[in-house]
Amino acid sequence: METLGILFMVIVAPLLIIFHYTTKWKQSKTLTSEDEKILTELWDSAERIEGRIQNIERILDTESPDWRDEK
Repeated sequence: METLGILFMVIVAPLLIIFHYTTKWKQSKTLTSEDEKILTELWDSAERIEGRIQNIERILDTESPDWRDEK
């Protein structure tokens, strides 16, 4: 009976702990729906900002063609 306890502590318990934390690690690697929503909002915001920058560059190219050379 004592041998079963020792086997459990030496073999089974460490395996259970490893499987538990492996499962937790795999779950944490996936994105939640809230994470996906935030990423979508950030992507949309970045696209709007990129469009605004392109418009500003186009205006500057028209009004001051040498603006890129001025540093």
